[in-house]
Amino acid sequence: MNIWLLALIILGIAVFMVMTGHGGGTFFIIALVLAGIDMHIAAASVQFILFTAAFSAMLVFKTMKFVEWKLAFFMGVVIAISAFLGGFFSDYVPDKTLKLILSVLLFVLALFMLKPVKGNATQRLRTGWQYWSVTSFDHSAAYCINLIIVVPTVLAFGFIAGMVGISGGSFMVPLLVLACGVPMKHAVGTASSLVAASALSGLIGHAISGHFDYRIAVPLAIGGTVGGLIGGRIAIQSKPKLLKVLFAVTTLIAALILAYNVFN
Repeated sequence: MNIWLLALIILGIAVFMVMTGHGGGTFFIIALVLAGIDMHIAAASVQFILFTAAFSAMLVFKTMKFVEWKLAFFMGVVIAISAFLGGFFSDYVPDKTLKLILSVLLFVLALFMLKPVKGNATQRLRTGWQYWSVTSFDHSAAYCINLIIVVPTVLAFGFIAGMVGISGGSFMVPLLVLACGVPMKHAVGTASSLVAASALSGLIGHAISGHFDYRIAVPLAIGGTVGGLIGGRIAIQSKPKLLKVLFAVTTLIAALILAYNVFN
């Protein structure tokens, strides 16, 4: 497939995924694998695409104050470390195993997306060493973060995301809303910064392992950047409930396609 045609496909995926706060790595990797690109090279390229798309979207969300920077910095550091390790150690996992892991992950992701998510910033603040109280960026709300739940979850998602070449943003939005009480649009905006952190560190891990091919990654990242800017602007004014259902359905389809590819 022509690389610039593939870049247009990446642009379309980026618009749809960024506006719902899910990064798009799952569909980026499917597109590249179906285009005949080696899984390890595809994973590295997707991390680069994710970084450029998420960073451009984050700039859009930042102007509307939809990024909770305290949460973004804390989770970003945690996910960056685990994503780097995932990208670095991916070289020790066979190509088919990576595809199977991603297929299973897609099924889990679809179940998350089918669950209705309602943001609610009003929480009863709790005390104890495991709880961290965070004031929102605009000082309109306070979030109570249970570190025992959040830290291991972010570490696990970051490692898997870095290993198979996805962002982890699809899990970050439900985590921010359900476990941290962050309103939906703020969760989407904050997740964009987490996607960027995860993707950058995962990219470094893949690059050290020799998986990065700039001839593939750069043209596709251009499409991802443009899609991130467009998707971020649409997200500010859109209601993502219907998009979440559509995303869950297409995620199940993607999982089936990838599973079929593994066993055939």
